[in-house]
Amino acid sequence: MATNSHNNINNGDVSGSASSTGADRGSGLSYLIVRPEKGGIGDLYRYLVRADMASGVAFLEGSDEGLVSAAAADHRWVILVSIIVRKIITFFRKPMEWTGYAVDFFLNLFFLNGNLFGLLCNLLHGKVVVPQRETESFISTIGHLDGRVDLYNGQSLLQENGDSVLGEGSRKVEMGNRALMDICIMASKLAYENAQVIRNIVVHQWKMHFVKFYNCWNDFEKEMSTQVFILCDKSEDANLILISFRGTEPFDADDWSTDFDYSWYEIPGLGKVHMGFLEALGLGNRTDAVSFQNHLEGKDMRFNSSNGVDVSTIPSEGTESVSPNADSDTDQGGRDRSSNSEGAASAGIKKIPPEMVEMTAYYGVKSKLKSLLKEHKNAKFIVTGHSLGGALAILFPTVLVLHEEEEIMQRLLGVYTFGQPRVGNKELGRFIEAHLDYPVPKYFRVVYCNDLVPRLPYDNKTFLYKHFGACLYYDSLYIEKNMDEEPNRNYFGMRYVIPEYLNAIWELIRALAMGYTHGPQYKEGWFSILLRVIGLALPGISAHCPADYVNSVRLGRERTMQMSSF
Repeated sequence: MATNSHNNINNGDVSGSASSTGADRGSGLSYLIVRPEKGGIGDLYRYLVRADMASGVAFLEGSDEGLVSAAAADHRWVILVSIIVRKIITFFRKPMEWTGYAVDFFLNLFFLNGNLFGLLCNLLHGKVVVPQRETESFISTIGHLDGRVDLYNGQSLLQENGDSVLGEGSRKVEMGNRALMDICIMASKLAYENAQVIRNIVVHQWKMHFVKFYNCWNDFEKEMSTQVFILCDKSEDANLILISFRGTEPFDADDWSTDFDYSWYEIPGLGKVHMGFLEALGLGNRTDAVSFQNHLEGKDMRFNSSNGVDVSTIPSEGTESVSPNADSDTDQGGRDRSSNSEGAASAGIKKIPPEMVEMTAYYGVKSKLKSLLKEHKNAKFIVTGHSLGGALAILFPTVLVLHEEEEIMQRLLGVYTFGQPRVGNKELGRFIEAHLDYPVPKYFRVVYCNDLVPRLPYDNKTFLYKHFGACLYYDSLYIEKNMDEEPNRNYFGMRYVIPEYLNAIWELIRALAMGYTHGPQYKEGWFSILLRVIGLALPGISAHCPADYVNSVRLGRERTMQMSSF
């Protein structure tokens, strides 16, 4: 979930937030927002060293003063980690962005010119190929870390399993179906690329049907910062529809800040949900907390913001303009919607400017999914994502259930996430499991070894964020274990420090030998080896690379857990 240019991390209008907070009290809303930018260094020092709760409250904003005070006292160390890490990320935001541009450019420069030697030769002959962003030859940093694009054993999903595997009355799909797992991790990795690269690989490498790439609006970040694409296994009478959300980009400060965010919004009857992930799906904006209620609790409202123009009637070129009512079969010009907007205005419903929003992830993907399910009568759909994309992947069907989209949910095949951070509390977990575990589990959370991101946000005895669903944990030997939760759930335990660094050394040695021990398709390039070296200092960061998740799926032992049935 990211773009290449950002305005500010968590850059909401603080004054607007303060005014909305007062209005929210007594409205039934329950939320807590951690705002590192609100307090100063003195506040941070007093909260850290002196345990001054008043200084801690300076960084917090909530629906109730008692809730804010209790959070400052009960979750002091967790909130301090969130504040300090996000302040550091904010400080390095521009350097991270510039570094990302430079790394992307030089990686592609070397790649397009045949590495360093080829580049020198092309320089001498005046034939240097200059990388051009948003073209099918421009590969992301993640793509350079792991250049594999072929599916399992070089075969498509249907070739691997036969046409009947996804058809009507087909046999049960087991977790041992490596091809289904493989397409999910490969699609999750592919989501980091631009639209042209994705289209080229889906159509020409995978021989499938590319549906659409979405660059979606985040009203809090005020930019198109959520990316997702959709494919079908066939263009006609498809059996599988796959939705893949982009995850945390390596040099995207906003993505990492969201991973370390502690802010939450409580949905009555469902539980507390990570506020940053809801914003990424386009389901609210923390500068106006009522917006979450309007999107999540079924109120008839178009996009909510403190600004005030309806965009549902003005689609932008090349994209779909989507509103919560985008499921209707009205034309894209919005003739039916324009008549509705007058009633919305008279009801005091807030709207947002067309130049700010083209569409949001939840409404855009839901609208397209509905049309695809109508078009492909036998199709099931699957949702997947790596890192932050995994969090969006599980929240998408969760909100579908909340909105009582029963017809859509009946067609859900499953949700696979890889290296996914925590998205909510135990109550949310019970809600999701009640809808995705019957008659068989449909939600599987894959975790590789010491990956840091699944250990975020922090979880302890008094903290609210919890993992749920079936955890498929792979150690550094790619041995799978079915667990309730991965070992060392918070990563920072002192007794795990030495094993983490020893394991990082082993992973570097393994990377150097993989091409000889497992075949050329597992050989890691110099850039991936460099990340392993960095992993000697930060083991949890290098373990987050999608390459280890691809290896886990392809080299992991035989699976026996049943996933879903038709």
